[in-house]
Amino acid sequence: MSLKWSDSREIAEALYDKFPDLDPKTVRFTDMHQWICELDDFDDAPEKSNEKILEAILLVWLDEFE
Repeated sequence: MSLKWSDSREIAEALYDKFPDLDPKTVRFTDMHQWICELDDFDDAPEKSNEKILEAILLVWLDEFE
Protein backbone atom coordinates (compact mmCIF):
# COMPACT_ATOMS: atom_id res chain seq x y z
CA MET A 1 0.00 0.00 0.00
CA SER A 2 1.43 3.37 -0.92
CA LEU A 3 0.80 6.31 1.36
CA LYS A 4 -0.26 9.74 0.11
CA TRP A 5 -0.49 13.03 1.99
CA SER A 6 -4.24 12.46 2.33
CA ASP A 7 -3.61 9.31 4.41
CA SER A 8 -3.06 11.21 7.65
CA ARG A 9 -4.12 8.37 9.98
CA GLU A 10 -1.93 5.77 8.28
CA ILE A 11 1.05 8.14 8.13
CA ALA A 12 0.66 9.02 11.82
CA GLU A 13 0.48 5.34 12.74
CA ALA A 14 3.63 4.65 10.71
CA LEU A 15 5.45 7.50 12.47
CA TYR A 16 4.34 6.19 15.85
CA ASP A 17 5.57 2.71 14.95
CA LYS A 18 8.91 4.12 13.82
CA PHE A 19 9.35 6.52 16.77
CA PRO A 20 7.32 5.01 19.67
CA ASP A 21 9.15 6.89 22.42
CA LEU A 22 9.21 10.28 20.70
CA ASP A 23 6.74 12.85 22.03
CA PRO A 24 5.10 14.36 18.92
CA LYS A 25 4.74 17.68 20.76
CA THR A 26 8.52 18.10 20.48
CA VAL A 27 8.68 17.50 16.72
CA ARG A 28 9.23 20.29 14.20
CA PHE A 29 7.18 20.18 11.01
CA THR A 30 10.38 20.24 8.93
CA ASP A 31 11.63 17.07 10.65
CA MET A 32 8.24 15.38 10.42
CA HIS A 33 8.01 16.21 6.71
CA GLN A 34 11.40 14.59 6.10
CA TRP A 35 10.51 11.48 8.12
CA ILE A 36 7.24 11.08 6.23
CA CYS A 37 8.99 11.35 2.87
CA GLU A 38 11.47 8.69 4.04
CA LEU A 39 8.79 6.16 5.04
CA ASP A 40 9.10 3.00 2.95
CA ASP A 41 5.43 3.06 1.93
CA PHE A 42 5.23 6.78 1.23
CA ASP A 43 4.72 7.60 -2.43
CA ASP A 44 3.67 11.20 -3.00
CA ALA A 45 5.34 14.42 -4.06
CA PRO A 46 7.06 16.14 -1.12
CA GLU A 47 5.92 19.55 -2.31
CA LYS A 48 2.24 18.56 -2.04
CA SER A 49 2.27 18.88 1.74
CA ASN A 50 1.33 21.99 3.65
CA GLU A 51 0.93 23.10 7.25
CA LYS A 52 -2.70 21.94 7.42
CA ILE A 53 -1.78 18.42 6.27
CA LEU A 54 1.16 18.17 8.67
CA GLU A 55 -0.99 19.44 11.52
CA ALA A 56 -3.64 16.77 10.81
CA ILE A 57 -0.96 14.07 10.85
CA LEU A 58 0.50 15.45 14.07
CA LEU A 59 -2.89 15.40 15.82
CA VAL A 60 -3.41 11.73 14.97
CA TRP A 61 0.16 10.96 16.06
CA LEU A 62 -0.56 12.67 19.38
CA ASP A 63 -3.64 10.46 19.84
CA GLU A 64 -1.53 7.37 19.17
CA PHE A 65 1.19 8.55 21.57
CA GLU A 66 -1.17 9.31 24.44
